[in-house]
Formats: sequence, C-alpha cells, structure tokens
Amino acid sequence: MSEIIFGIHAVQALLDRDPQRFQEVFVLKGRDDRRLQPLISALEAEGIVAQLANRQWLDKKAEGAVHQGIVARVKPGRQYQEGDLPDLIASLDTPFLLILDGVTDPHNLGACLRSADAAGVHAVIVPKDRSAQLNATAKKVASGAAEHVPLIRVTNLARTMRLLQEANIWIVGTAGEAIHDLYQSEMIGPLALVMGAEGEGMRRLTREHCDALIRIPMVGSVSSLNVSVATGVCLFEALRQRNSR
Repeated sequence: MSEIIFGIHAVQALLDRDPQRFQEVFVLKGRDDRRLQPLISALEAEGIVAQLANRQWLDKKAEGAVHQGIVARVKPGRQYQEGDLPDLIASLDTPFLLILDGVTDPHNLGACLRSADAAGVHAVIVPKDRSAQLNATAKKVASGAAEHVPLIRVTNLARTMRLLQEANIWIVGTAGEAIHDLYQSEMIGPLALVMGAEGEGMRRLTREHCDALIRIPMVGSVSSLNVSVATGVCLFEALRQRNSR
C-alpha cells in the first residue's frame, strides 16, 4: 500500500521526519531548479535515487496539481484516531487544539494545517464524515505541516467536544452573529478553537457544544473570509495572547 505526495516542501518535510517511508521519487527531466537540486542531493544522501520522468507523466500522477517537478510514492503515515486523543491531551500542560467542522476542500484543509503548525497547535480534529481527506493536494498546500501536526478524525464531533470539556479545555467557536469579537476573547488556557465549513459555518450541534462564540470584526465590504484565512487570523490572535500571558 502506498500514497502519492508532491511538491518541494511536502517531500522535504517527509525526508526530514521519516525517510524510511520513501518508495520511489520522480523528478522532471531537464529541470534545473536551484530549489530542487538540494532536495535531490539530500534524497541521494539517504540512498533514495530520484528517477527522471516527463511532465505529462508527473502531471498525471499529481492529477493536474502543481507538483513543482517532484512526485514521490511513499508508505502511508500514521493515521490518528479519536482513541489517541485522551493520551495526547494528558501529555500536554496547556492543550491548544483546532477543530474543523465540515471543511471539505483539501486546499483549505492544507492551508489550515499550515497555519496550525505555525501557531503551535498540538492537533487538528475533524469529523470522519463531511471533511476533506488528507490527500496529496492537502499535503502540498500544507507545505510540510501535515507531517508535524496530528490530524485526528473522530466519529462523533459533539461527543469529542464533551470529552474535551471534561478535560477542562475551553471550546471557542467562530460565528458571524456572535456578540463578542475575537479581540475581546480570552484564549490563554487549555483551548480548542472551532472553525466552521466553507460558506455554512458550524453545524447546529457543534455550535451548541461551544463554551463561547466569537466573530472576526469586519470593516470592509466583504461579509466573510475564506475559512483558511479566518483560521489563521484566529490562531495567531490566540498565539499572541498565549505568548503575552
């Protein structure tokens, strides 16, 4: 069993973290890229020989996505389950979690993972249904973050949120109609931030299990932000608060 990854950052991140997972690597024939050559050298130093392939073949393997001239076939990584969550929480002094309720676009999932990694999030929680898969596109957009931040899929999101509350984790959801804005919130303790689906927001049951609701203040003509952009805004405000505590 294997999976495909592509893109310079995604391949580099896996090489740094777990080079034993590589099975085959293919690079674009005739491409002389200053960013690609150091990666090829690093792969060869681990005994992984990059094979040459034409653009049409690489495009097909990447299903038309931007592969930056490198595609790899690798062994699947660890799949986190909801049963892993209690031990993860117990190992942390001040958990910082991100919950994505119904984010179905792999580009948005990858961008959220990238922001989560940059902001120091310990894990991202998603429902098994109505959620984007962590495929090659998501990993490419995540720019290596998918190899560092655990993505935990849960069967029942409401039940998982109750588990978090029993562990004294404060759950803050984002909603356009919330009374308090992001900058009036307090996000310095054990925290799970909930972001809703593209266009639809959080589901009713998810909203009901939040301890507080906040909104991002908007002063321009647009009424909402892309979910990955909104996630970055909220995570880095939480990080600012936690660093200034």
